[in-house]
Amino acid sequence: MWRSSHHHPDRSAGPRTGQRAGGGVGRRHRRTDRNTRRFAVVAVMALASLFGAVALAGPDARERIGFGQAAAAYPPVPMPALRPLTPTAPVPTAAGITQVLSEQLSSPALGEVTGVVMDSSSPRGVAPLWERDGGRAMVPGSTTKLLTAAAALLTMNPTDRLATRVVPGPSEDSVVLVGGGDPSLTALPAGQDGLYPEPARIDDLAAEVKNAHPTPVRTVYVDTGLWKGPAQSPGWGASDVADGYVAPMSPLMLDGGRTAPTEQDGPRSTDPAQAAGQALADALGATDVQDGTAAATAPVLGSVSSPPIASLVEYMLTASDNVSAEALARQVAVARDADASFDGGSRAVTESLVQAGYDVGGLQLADGSGLSRDNRIPARLLGAVLASAAAQSDSPNDVQFLRPILTGLPVAGGGGTLTERFGDGPSVAGRGVVRAKTGTLSGASSLAGVVTDVDGRLLVFALLSNGTSPADARPALDRVAATLSRCGCRG
Repeated sequence: MWRSSHHHPDRSAGPRTGQRAGGGVGRRHRRTDRNTRRFAVVAVMALASLFGAVALAGPDARERIGFGQAAAAYPPVPMPALRPLTPTAPVPTAAGITQVLSEQLSSPALGEVTGVVMDSSSPRGVAPLWERDGGRAMVPGSTTKLLTAAAALLTMNPTDRLATRVVPGPSEDSVVLVGGGDPSLTALPAGQDGLYPEPARIDDLAAEVKNAHPTPVRTVYVDTGLWKGPAQSPGWGASDVADGYVAPMSPLMLDGGRTAPTEQDGPRSTDPAQAAGQALADALGATDVQDGTAAATAPVLGSVSSPPIASLVEYMLTASDNVSAEALARQVAVARDADASFDGGSRAVTESLVQAGYDVGGLQLADGSGLSRDNRIPARLLGAVLASAAAQSDSPNDVQFLRPILTGLPVAGGGGTLTERFGDGPSVAGRGVVRAKTGTLSGASSLAGVVTDVDGRLLVFALLSNGTSPADARPALDRVAATLSRCGCRG
């Protein structure tokens, strides 16, 4: 027998699984493997096309990088979608930013609000251009994912993948399905897309197993021993799983635990590992699914791998995918030889940031997704991480392996959790020039990202609002970000 094991958040056989070859934690600026070099080139090219070449691109080019195509009369007239960056553009001043933001930040809609505005070219440790209680830790919601993303990229290579394996079972007619932490594994057939990019497929895994194990399989055992601790965080809302915002966490699941693979916030399985085991059993013609443990030296009968870590990070941020965030936090713990649990993942993320030199004063993490109301993050830390991701290639702050954070940020009015925001009034100015991660819980709203100002300067901002309704706070936050796009802010 099988062992059973608030306000809506954003909807929006080699090295050990999840650990990069060669071991070690942290980052070296010089890496020589071909795949890593290729990724760095692709990331920089993507950034360049985002903030430069898109300026006069046609609708098809804009759609390919995630910008929605606004309805327009034909024939279309080329218009700048984004202002090109100008490295020599003047830097805003604290007085200038204060002057343009003071009235908006006094709005009751924002409740208690903290924030920072930073120049992406400033070396780490330099004071923000503007700050309002930036060191005060606030309930962040899904902007927590920015820290999870940074820790994943600081700890693992962007080209690393998470492997799901099948090994022989305790009898000739059995196999063991070993979970490797991949949230994207799917039972959808080839040619049928779910939500995750380039997912590993059960059909491919079954084909490898049949080739290596030609005799019939009657029992599929599932091994979920990679991760530890409870499957749900005590800080989550009672209905978060039922409402489809997250699944019980297991290193073995299909489509992020979804029972409807194409629905972002669709129904979730109450036992994701069993569902994955059953899918493999069906593909192999097996009739029984049970818990089990793989032998440490068992040969691999079949293996499929997740999208690259960089792709998982980008998807997590764009869609605000909670399961991906929790999976990545646990894989950070695995790579650091820590318990892959809520507590272990939270500690591992924090330690990764400390090791990279970030000031984590006030930081308190209870999960990797931001669903927990027990998380506390200062705006200054969010800003510092974003500044590293957005730094120019010749900047003292350059950390190119964090680029997937920037390329994964939703585009205002054009993609991910910002698709339907920045839609009216003063906030319209931010459409296309603001990229930001959102955060929404009952009584807590946040927005943290980058914006190109009127002079072509790339600014980083992080804003956190607590104690007021997200329905009121979110439009107010959008207006603040849009205001930064319209001014040179030099006082």
